[in-house]
Amino acid sequence: MLVNIRLFARLRELAGTGELSRDLQDGATALTAWQSLAQEFPAMADYGPTISCAVNEEYARLATTLNDGDEVAFLPPVSGGESNGPSNAMFDKLTTLEARYDQLMAEMADPAVQADSTKFRTHSKTLAEIQPLVEQFRAYKTVLAQIAATEELLKDPDMRELAQAEMKELEAQRDTLLAEIRVLLIPKDPNDEKNVILEIRAGAGGDEAALFAADLFRMYSRFAERQGWRMELLNMSDSGGGGIKEATAIIEGKRVYSRLKYESGVHRVQRVPATEASGRIHTSTATVAVLPEAEEVDIHIEPKDLRIDTFCSSGPGGQSVNTTYSAVRITHLPTNTVVSQQDEKSQIKNRAKAMKVLRARLYEMEMQKQHDAIAKDRKTQVGTGDRSEKIRTYNFRENRITDHRIGFTMHQLTSAIDGDIDDLVQAAINHFNSQKLNDSGDGAASDR
Repeated sequence: MLVNIRLFARLRELAGTGELSRDLQDGATALTAWQSLAQEFPAMADYGPTISCAVNEEYARLATTLNDGDEVAFLPPVSGGESNGPSNAMFDKLTTLEARYDQLMAEMADPAVQADSTKFRTHSKTLAEIQPLVEQFRAYKTVLAQIAATEELLKDPDMRELAQAEMKELEAQRDTLLAEIRVLLIPKDPNDEKNVILEIRAGAGGDEAALFAADLFRMYSRFAERQGWRMELLNMSDSGGGGIKEATAIIEGKRVYSRLKYESGVHRVQRVPATEASGRIHTSTATVAVLPEAEEVDIHIEPKDLRIDTFCSSGPGGQSVNTTYSAVRITHLPTNTVVSQQDEKSQIKNRAKAMKVLRARLYEMEMQKQHDAIAKDRKTQVGTGDRSEKIRTYNFRENRITDHRIGFTMHQLTSAIDGDIDDLVQAAINHFNSQKLNDSGDGAASDR
């Protein structure tokens, strides 16, 4: 909340005489005092009597310099014990963002900014990023004011029952808004807006592993369709019998990486193969890698570090197979990373696709180096879906999927394989977001 500096001086004057402190001990008297101040300073009327606590130094902090005519930001009352509200640091950040939002909105109306396409575009992007947080923060403050007003009604015997029901609903709204605000405050992953390179490979289990890899590829393909994303197959190696040794695809759409980034890891299947006469359950695995698509500006590759080989395509494909050198194999010499591509009849197109995959893999290596360096300094390692972890089990006999990282189980395996994995994906996102909140030191546990 922003209030005028003259109001701050008036409140401090009242606090100095002790009148306001006595008023605060009596709810009815405090409300009367508040209404009197609100008439003199209309800006206070929207925030309810609880803000009067802000005159006490142990409850309030000044956000800007005290020059005449300036505005200052006050924190809501924060007791020395537990609080249902955000921490002081969190409230400071929210107040700063709200002030920044108002400033940008005012600048957007300036003809000079409108005439500057670069500045206008930058302002628009910033506003779009912080608007959801500001809207939730304002809704949260409105609910706090309503709670303060309802607390007064609780003192009226005739209104107590109605006020209690109202208070229960308002407290639920407050807690929901605060939880949403905390999620919005999680630092944004710079890769969240990127498209992804999806790589699926058969693991241990022979033909059954290849069949499971094909099931996973179909699952993510159908999920992409449900999300309205575009999926393009870059490369696929069949194993025969309907299975695949490996498949690589690019998925393009809105915030694809933000939804799929926790899918990376070892997926395990438990089922009875069609060729198993005794009905014995087999366990097989397949690996899934979700790589953010790297642009040329994200990762620089020196031409001298590449060895590019061409060869004839193999497999079904018509006249171009085994007759033209359209297939491409690119080796990144410093890391010995090899990418092959033969999906297109054109060598140029195959080379372009191979470079996309190579950039994504090298970008992932760089990110992994950073993650490993951070992990060494942490007391505990937080699971992030590394490929060495068995992240999920798909048990066909029980129609069950279990995510071992988060302890989440669902019994809709058949529909999940058909792409209905929204609940599964969202559960992982919620879990890791919660961990990020706790790691940031401003999670729910630290405030309550």
